[in-house]
Amino acid sequence: MAPRKTDDAPAPDIYVSLLFVSLAALIMGIVMLVLELGKYGWKLAP
Repeated sequence: MAPRKTDDAPAPDIYVSLLFVSLAALIMGIVMLVLELGKYGWKLAP
């Protein structure tokens, strides 16, 4: 039996792509929330 190469990484599949899409949606939602709260004079705590 031939030894397995250690440098062969598995190829990313659709689930990895969905993780990046969900991360981008979370970041976009947080940015939009901060922008919306900024209209009402909301400020970050020092």
